[in-house]
Amino acid sequence: MKKTNTIYSFCKRTLLYLILCFSLTSCGISKSVHHIPDVKQYSLKIPEVNRVNDSTFSYNQNYLTKNKQQLWELYIKGNPLQLGYNNGALTQNLMQKQEEIFFSKVEGFVPSKFKQRLLRGFLKWYNRKMYLNVREDYQTELYGLSQYSSDHYDFIAPKYLRSLYLHGAHDIGHAMQDLAMVGCTSLAVWNENTEDGDLLIGRNFDFYVGDDFAKNKLVEFVQPEEGIPYMSVSWPGMIGVVSGMNKEGITVTINAGKSKIPLTAKTPISLVTREILQYAKNIDEAIAIAKKRKVFVSESILVGSAADKNAVIIEVSPKNFGVYKVQNTSRVLCTNHFQSEAYKDDKRNQKHIEESHSKYRYEKLQELLQEEKKITPEKMASILRNRSGLKDEPIGYGNEKALNQLLAHHAVIFSPQKRLVWVSSNPYQLGEFVCYDLNEIFSGKSLSQSLKSKTELNIKRDAFADSEEFKNYELSKVYGKEINEAADDKNKLLTDDVIPSYQAMNPDFWLVYYQSGKYYFNKKEYSMAKTAFEKALTKEITTVPDRKNVEKYLKKTLNKLK
Repeated sequence: MKKTNTIYSFCKRTLLYLILCFSLTSCGISKSVHHIPDVKQYSLKIPEVNRVNDSTFSYNQNYLTKNKQQLWELYIKGNPLQLGYNNGALTQNLMQKQEEIFFSKVEGFVPSKFKQRLLRGFLKWYNRKMYLNVREDYQTELYGLSQYSSDHYDFIAPKYLRSLYLHGAHDIGHAMQDLAMVGCTSLAVWNENTEDGDLLIGRNFDFYVGDDFAKNKLVEFVQPEEGIPYMSVSWPGMIGVVSGMNKEGITVTINAGKSKIPLTAKTPISLVTREILQYAKNIDEAIAIAKKRKVFVSESILVGSAADKNAVIIEVSPKNFGVYKVQNTSRVLCTNHFQSEAYKDDKRNQKHIEESHSKYRYEKLQELLQEEKKITPEKMASILRNRSGLKDEPIGYGNEKALNQLLAHHAVIFSPQKRLVWVSSNPYQLGEFVCYDLNEIFSGKSLSQSLKSKTELNIKRDAFADSEEFKNYELSKVYGKEINEAADDKNKLLTDDVIPSYQAMNPDFWLVYYQSGKYYFNKKEYSMAKTAFEKALTKEITTVPDRKNVEKYLKKTLNKLK
């Protein structure tokens, strides 16, 4: 989510005005806005949370604590309504903070009150069929969770609807932008490719809504009344799954694909993967669950299975469905394009392969697996943390062609047969990977003991996180924002040292020269702009459209110099 115009770009005034007018007269809108799930069928005890200290809270056998790596760990159990209430009661402060961060971002993207009203009307219209495509038990859980949401954002939508809408935020942004907004990478290896022959899975979840949003990572351990206990890694307020594993050794991770813009929201992808974790024991059952749900974006779901000692990629989209199974090999690689027969003639997917950074990262995975034999969890972490380009070329920190784009919300490593999972801690995937044993956690033992990580199996912090280069990269993001703002403000001038300092902080990254060139161009310093754009073109530019954009600016600059 690097593109700061994420919401504004699809919020075209005329289109939204027409949609809003339609929405006000639509009976479908009225039904969805006033829909409340039937919660009376479930027993409920309102949680009375015991505050042990500033970072540990409990209610009966439900538990929230913060570990020394600053990961929040949540254990909840019960029927759907009780799960939602227990989750909300324990994480209320964290959940309201996430809501504040997310909606303040929206307000930043769409500062106009008029456009915000249009956006609210559009969301009601666009999400009018979502409740018809979400399981009743998940709606019930969301209802319970939403009782602990903030009152501050009731003007956007009632609490329950907000919780439902937020579970489609990834899908909606993805669909409206017609972009793979989450440039994730995942892989599975087994047999001759791992040290012990067991299945091993790694993934980077490159979802970025700002550094503040990623601070409160939540590792959830959920024991539902029906189905299979599971764990997932996400953020407070989320019941869907973006990365997770169940007690049977089924794992799921999601990677966005190139999507056609649909006319209505259906099942959020994170709730499809939640259902797989809660109810599937093998790959066939996972495929059957995914196949019966109607999604509204294109997504790759990498599913690993201890029972099958195998992994496949389920490729879903609004009008197509495919399963990618490897033949004569023991590894599956997944970036952001489809690989199954079902999509071989898909022109949108073909164009995405040609123009995006997905194929580049896929080739980088292949290159690393040629170098790294007999993968261990430590070697998997090294792959997920890799910052270089093909043939170890320096391509700049933060380049989306790198496996490690230095913006990941989290990275996870799964060992399904052992029921072990490693979760990264801040910053990005550079902090210590904390190991958990699902056999222990769902054993029925005391939570204060079973929730403790397998400290001896933790993977140490990457030395790069404490380097001068990393400090410069973090500082360069601040400089970049300042330069972009100055480029758009004709009255704002930078001191002479800002841009040279900015470029020196991340000298191999094409974007620093492009942003510098735009600043100089807008200030009519065309000779300086020419130098910056030419320099950008010597670097590894992320996508074909990005390269064309730099070339366009250079051409405009050269015309100005004539």
